[in-house]
Amino acid sequence: MSTYLWINLLSLSIPLLLSFEPRFSFYRKAGAVLTAIIPVALFFIIWDILFTQMGVWGFNPLHLQGIYFWHLPLEEVLFFVTIPYASLFTYEVVNYHFPADYLRKAATPIGYTLSALLLVVGLLTIGRWYTSVTFLLTGAYILFNLRVLKSRYLGQFFFAYALILVPFLVVNGILTGSAIPQEVVYYDNAENLGIRIFTIPIEDAVYGMLLILMNVNIFEGMLKRQGQPFPRYASS
Repeated sequence: MSTYLWINLLSLSIPLLLSFEPRFSFYRKAGAVLTAIIPVALFFIIWDILFTQMGVWGFNPLHLQGIYFWHLPLEEVLFFVTIPYASLFTYEVVNYHFPADYLRKAATPIGYTLSALLLVVGLLTIGRWYTSVTFLLTGAYILFNLRVLKSRYLGQFFFAYALILVPFLVVNGILTGSAIPQEVVYYDNAENLGIRIFTIPIEDAVYGMLLILMNVNIFEGMLKRQGQPFPRYASS
């Protein structure tokens, strides 16, 4: 089994097993989870295909099964299922254990500040494809949450994402060569800022924020339609 496939399976395994914990019963939200994951995965797979063909990033065949869909390794396609599932699980665990939404009042200033920073950097780096596209899309999407969706759960998302960054650093660190002889995913540094968190391009953290926020938006929308709007759990 390939290194990348193992990373996918290990990322999914614990959240999937804990989904059946009786008090939490995350498995009951499977419909909302799948509805969130599928369209977002399609969007990112198309983006991934384009950037792979442009040489913005690529994949080391030594760590792959050798099965490809739309010019992407099987493992990369699975990434957009396993990581969002684990992230939505973590987000809902945060809702369950921290229902007070500690960042509720700070969410708007955090959102506007982050959006402005990302948009400015994105505009200043036009020509560096990974940086400019990722920062501009994420900055605009946070602004969309603030101005159009008026997401009540944005503070909880920021809190959850801060926690998600811990396993993110582990998983992406392995993928980019922190703990293995050769990286699984490699990047053309001419297309990014060249700033790394250990071996991880800083753009990956922004890319991950966009991926997970898009999933959370659809997840929350589906739960609201099912009569489970945010906040779902009583605050003590």
